[in-house]
Amino acid sequence: MWERLSLRTRLLLQLGLMFVAALLAGGVSLQIFATAQLMEETEPTARSARAVAAALNGALQASTNPQATLEAFVQSLGASDAIRFRRLGTDLDVHPPEVQTPLGTVPDWFVRLLVLPEFKTAFPVTIEGKQVGDIVVAPDMSADIYEKWIGFLAIVCSAIALMLLTGAIAHFAARSVLAPLQNLGDGLTRMRSGDYEQPIASAGPPEIRKSAEEANELARTLNRLSQDNRSLLRRIVSLQDDERQDMARELHDELGPLLFGIRANTVALLESTPSGQAKLRSAAEGILQSVETLQQANRRILDRLRPLYIQELGLERSIQTLLQNVKAQAPDLKVTSQIDTTLNGVDGLLTQTIYRVIQEAVTNVLRHARANAMHVAADISGREVIVEISDDGIGFPADRMFGRGLTGMLERARALSGTLELLREEGRTCVRCRLPVGDSAAPARGADKAGDQST
Repeated sequence: MWERLSLRTRLLLQLGLMFVAALLAGGVSLQIFATAQLMEETEPTARSARAVAAALNGALQASTNPQATLEAFVQSLGASDAIRFRRLGTDLDVHPPEVQTPLGTVPDWFVRLLVLPEFKTAFPVTIEGKQVGDIVVAPDMSADIYEKWIGFLAIVCSAIALMLLTGAIAHFAARSVLAPLQNLGDGLTRMRSGDYEQPIASAGPPEIRKSAEEANELARTLNRLSQDNRSLLRRIVSLQDDERQDMARELHDELGPLLFGIRANTVALLESTPSGQAKLRSAAEGILQSVETLQQANRRILDRLRPLYIQELGLERSIQTLLQNVKAQAPDLKVTSQIDTTLNGVDGLLTQTIYRVIQEAVTNVLRHARANAMHVAADISGREVIVEISDDGIGFPADRMFGRGLTGMLERARALSGTLELLREEGRTCVRCRLPVGDSAAPARGADKAGDQST
């Protein structure tokens, strides 16, 4: 339970416990020392009572009418004197006095707390050798009780005022500490989410200011590393694209003519082979079919390595062409799309990334999703491009969400300071990519967008 309490609550709770402990200690001290003090203060009265008893006994012995002398002495004492006469066989009714103060009557619990001394000091009074009573000490303790009560109230009021003052100081001190700590925590949260631009305010005690400055320095270091990492990823992506272009050029310039030559020679062989040589013609036809299959495979590889028509057709038309090829490969898959035509204005690397993300996601749907319908959307919203590819297939395996293709997509997104999410919503699998756009991708958006297309 203690661990769940806030710093402010902990401070106030400890101060409250200290206040209660101080009151208890004050009560114990009052009970111990005040009673002893009262006993010392009644000692002179006891000595006076002893002298009075001796004088009374002497007067009674010398008196011709001792009983009358005793009555006259009792009358002279009165009811409020500290020295009382108690007749033999009777009890002296001595109750704790009700002390009136400007603040009211002293409470009974305080009088009981003082533990007033029991007045057992008694001196016998005799007439003709027979004890007729006692001279006892019964002092009036009102003034002493009043003094102790006023002192107790002063201590309690001082303790309450001190506790309130200390509590207020602790409250403001805790607030002055908690606010910088909250700023520090918010800054660390922003750093964890990848936001290194907004510095943490350096405020509060020196220890917290130093921590904030260290955190800001860490943020600057992480920001530099993040920028270096993004630059490296952009370089890697660019090198990958360059390598793919080189491979595509080699396949197109070297393998393409070879396959065309084999096909042309095979066709010539078929045309020159007599109809009676069935085995030779069958072998030639098999070679021709294999060559055509190789040419189709070569074209598919070229499309994946380097979509040569992006610059000529634009990104929007290139995506539509890609989806048309998907429809041709999977006639049973219902493909719909919504592509923003203003995507044709984005820069080259962003264009390649958008196309590659859609290409890889669509390929995963064809290979693994076993879906009946797929929807592709690409739109510029504010200062970012949002690409979504969703399908109603079986989804991603829990133990292997990121394969080689998706890892490449994630690296491309990170290279452009973007994000890539894999979601499962309402029975559909969604790949969502967000990419920031630069000034080159900020043309005014027209109302002309590619509408939904379905088969």
